[in-house]
Amino acid sequence: MNALVLDVGWVNGLAAIRSLGRAGITVLALDHRASPLGFRSRYAQPVRVPDPAAEEDGFVAAVAEAGPGVLFPTHDPPLNALARNRDRLDGFLFPFPSWDRLEAIQDKRHQLEAAVAAGVDIPETVYPSSASELVDVPLPALVKPQHPDGFKRTFGKQAFRCETRAELERAYADAEPFGPMVQELVPGGDDELYSLGSYLREDGEPLGLFSGRKLKQVPPLVGTCRVGEAVWVEEVVDAGLRFLRGLGYHGISQVEFKRDPRDGRYKLMEINPRLWQWHGLAAACGVDLPLIAYRDLTGESVAPASMNGAGRRWAISLMPGERPAVPRPPYVDAVFAKDDLRPGLVHMARVLKGVVF
Repeated sequence: MNALVLDVGWVNGLAAIRSLGRAGITVLALDHRASPLGFRSRYAQPVRVPDPAAEEDGFVAAVAEAGPGVLFPTHDPPLNALARNRDRLDGFLFPFPSWDRLEAIQDKRHQLEAAVAAGVDIPETVYPSSASELVDVPLPALVKPQHPDGFKRTFGKQAFRCETRAELERAYADAEPFGPMVQELVPGGDDELYSLGSYLREDGEPLGLFSGRKLKQVPPLVGTCRVGEAVWVEEVVDAGLRFLRGLGYHGISQVEFKRDPRDGRYKLMEINPRLWQWHGLAAACGVDLPLIAYRDLTGESVAPASMNGAGRRWAISLMPGERPAVPRPPYVDAVFAKDDLRPGLVHMARVLKGVVF
């Protein structure tokens, strides 16, 4: 059976293509852009499809025509479109729950309430019903959306960081259509952000477990991972599994926590119910989540895998407008690979073009 990787413009899609292609699986790379990075991989068969955020019906029809196969969305718009239209995708296999479960899981307030019920620590959070209730909120703070999908498309970020009362009021007003909530800013740098990456079978058994932390984000504090490190933290793994089971979740996910240096407790930041940006590090440490999911969903017997290779690092070494980031070896480069050269060459050309212009 084919594997379909959806939204392959960046490194999470590229990593999934390589994981599956190296195992000899036929990989279709689906994207609405003309020249996404994943189209350049030797392991991918490119398929142009409509934008799921703008043309959901057309996107789902194009996926149905390309299939059947195992579906691997790498961002929220294709994930949500596929989950909402599951009944139109006969013969496909899904490493994520049905829409009735997934819609609730993506609600940030529901996430926090489920975490508390599961005994998982969360940052102090309030849900103001109007701007007048912001007066007593301590600063600095984060304004986050209860409904993140539309917020991220509109603002290009996951949250607003607010240092002043004026910034807080403006952020609340901007986020009001998306159900804003205000959360304490847990102190500490990007290297206090820890993740559990996992694949849970439908009965809740974990077939793949990875634990790691971010070392650098772009932009700092509210960005996405630029450099990550594999490190097994039992508290993160245990809390993440309690949280996932409390949600009734199965499939691929990343659960992120921030370690609070004031008390050493790991506080829930979010769940990504799909492949996340640096899942390639998990694969390099023996937990190849796309491949584990593919084999489980297609009926193969899969032995549970836990992370090896503690201390190994992952990096996007070159990024437009940023200094090079090359960690100490051994590290996994998110773009450059000896057995798949074209994506790295194309990416380097794009970065150099940005420097020139």
